[in-house]
Amino acid sequence: MENVHTLDYAVFLIYLVLMAGVGLFFGWFVKDMSGYFKGGGVIPWPVAGISNYMSMFSTFVFVAYAGIAYDDGLVALLVIWCTVPPCIIAAKVFAHRWRRAELTTPVEYLETRFGRGARQFFSWTGLLMRVLDNIVRMYAIGLFLATVVPWELNTVVLVSGLIITFYTVIGGLWAVTVLDTIQFVVLLLSSVILFPLSLHAVGGFAGIAEVAPEHMSLFHGPKAMPVWLLAYYVMILFKYNANWAFIQRLYCVRDERAARRVAWLSATLFFATPILFVVPPLAARVLLPDLPDHEMAYVAISAKLLPSGLLGMMLAAMFSATMSSLNSEYNVMAGVLTNDIYKRLFAPGASPHHLLWAGRVFTILIGLGITLGAMLVGGMGGAFEANKLFTSILAIPLAVPLLFGLLSRRPTSRSLILTVLGGAGLAMVLNFWSTIQSWFGEGSWVAGLAAPSWEVATLTTIAASVLIFCVSGWVFHTSASRQELVNRFLDKLKTPLDPANIPSVDPQVRVHLIMLMSVIFIAVGLMYVGASAAHMTLYSGIVGMIAGGLCTLVGGAVGYRAHLINRKLNGRLS
Repeated sequence: MENVHTLDYAVFLIYLVLMAGVGLFFGWFVKDMSGYFKGGGVIPWPVAGISNYMSMFSTFVFVAYAGIAYDDGLVALLVIWCTVPPCIIAAKVFAHRWRRAELTTPVEYLETRFGRGARQFFSWTGLLMRVLDNIVRMYAIGLFLATVVPWELNTVVLVSGLIITFYTVIGGLWAVTVLDTIQFVVLLLSSVILFPLSLHAVGGFAGIAEVAPEHMSLFHGPKAMPVWLLAYYVMILFKYNANWAFIQRLYCVRDERAARRVAWLSATLFFATPILFVVPPLAARVLLPDLPDHEMAYVAISAKLLPSGLLGMMLAAMFSATMSSLNSEYNVMAGVLTNDIYKRLFAPGASPHHLLWAGRVFTILIGLGITLGAMLVGGMGGAFEANKLFTSILAIPLAVPLLFGLLSRRPTSRSLILTVLGGAGLAMVLNFWSTIQSWFGEGSWVAGLAAPSWEVATLTTIAASVLIFCVSGWVFHTSASRQELVNRFLDKLKTPLDPANIPSVDPQVRVHLIMLMSVIFIAVGLMYVGASAAHMTLYSGIVGMIAGGLCTLVGGAVGYRAHLINRKLNGRLS
């Protein structure tokens, strides 16, 4: 892309170096497996909530949802808002249960609930699902970066994968969550800058309505069909609540109240921020009506409207979005490999230090595997379609036992296995019905059956998975001793945590973390100020300068707050 200049690359590299420094700091801070995979259970809830938002967010939003906004308009808001109901349900139903379970990984409880074999079966199949899902995210980041750097797609994917893997390996969950918070600030600032620039360039919403009036409706296009929205919303409801990174954010905080706040904060952010990401592609429809690849709408309008330096910050923000989601996924997947498979089967007596390094090795292997897989995803119909296909086949059958196992006492290990195999098998038949028909020839009765739509296939898979899990709980029975374990575990989930067992963080460590955040906020703000300084004669330069100045002021206020806390602590100690 011709609009990318040396200054943009320089800004991008400075940002990566800044993030590396944060990761190395937490690499020193983390000493064992608990710290690496659950942050010692003391991650502050605002940090965990923002991290959860960023872990669900990725360049996928800038690619897939931007394409929907470009094609169909504001209906993209309805599609993105599918993330809000899962967070509300989590706050009401699941958050306190996950925190009371006192886990190191999301699937750890399955051994108590269903047995050792079920835990291993679910761990392996769940890892397969997470790998497929994250391959699509990695592909999305490669797709957009390949338009702005002079490299081939596979080269971009490889370099991006290595960078993301490095950041995840060095610092564990503390680094992931704090980096997510910083990257949230960069993402928000860049999006807030592009939002008014996009509207200004097209004459506001009135300008969009004049050129493409149908795009100003929430109910325009095929994705506004009620059946499609119902299927997508229900699918995401299951997928997000069973997302391992989401669950990890709910049990990495101090107590149940903090876990609920994580979910509520996530819901608020998912509802409030999508307009920032939908309007620029809408404006691109007016400014760039003949864009060859509609999924590149956000990248294209960024390159058109942002001057050098600020475009580099936008690229950093978009890269950060996927880096955040993949950092979280790599960490939680490595946790399952380390704690639920490696430790449980091969090294039950391993020391915490041994398991910490095993986790880092598994993180590297996961990162390399996903990176290589992303090089193959282009033949699956693009980022949105590939993600939708993987989710409809595997995510629902895996989500049902993971979530319903926290609520129901009857289903057994057979219920879990039958649900996963039966649900995934049915989903594959429904989604690949046209291929199956070709095996029988034109004259067979199979060829005469119409292939179900994606909506019908998805809703059928959801209903069948829930039915299999619930009905099998009444058909198959477990031993009295196993049922007693299940009853004790589910009773534990109904019992508030003992205040004596709630972890606390060293006040001095808290001060150091706040100071670190202050330094990063000031550094990021100054990067925006510096990138804008050469463009003060442009509207974009003025907006960028204001945003950078505000970020710097916030960083100074955070630092002053840390100073006051530190002075108060020193007064107590003296």
